[in-house]
Amino acid sequence: MTDFERALVNSFNQFFDEEELNGIAHRKKQHRFSSQLCDVLVDSEHDMFYLAIENKSVKTSSTNKLYFSQHFSQSNGGHQVERISDFVDRSGRTGFLAVELKRGRGRARKAYMVPWEDVREAYENGETGLHIDDIQQYPEILRDSENYSVAEMCMEMKI
Repeated sequence: MTDFERALVNSFNQFFDEEELNGIAHRKKQHRFSSQLCDVLVDSEHDMFYLAIENKSVKTSSTNKLYFSQHFSQSNGGHQVERISDFVDRSGRTGFLAVELKRGRGRARKAYMVPWEDVREAYENGETGLHIDDIQQYPEILRDSENYSVAEMCMEMKI
């Protein structure tokens, strides 16, 4: 589990505790030779918190775009965007792409939550990826020193 995935799981679970909501965010154990469908799953009796979240981290100093060919995987089961789209459709979960922007030494990381429908649409329209400037237009997952907090984003997005 990456630091970003762990931070997102912890942030959702802290949000559930603070808001006294029934819900849990978790990461399925990944086995060496099997692929996982999504990085973070959120389960709750509240439909708005029945989520599938794919996490990506990108260094803004080396690219200005999150590329479908470079940052997403391709396997016998198809492209990662296609596999996650199928999982979201079949499971009834609401999908998101959480993108962490690593902005270089001395600059705090920032993260944004992109609705999966927008990722799917860009991919199906033949775009090469999502531009960093466009990603920054989506709701930000706020950061307090080393920890992310989804509380404000959840309220803003009414997830």
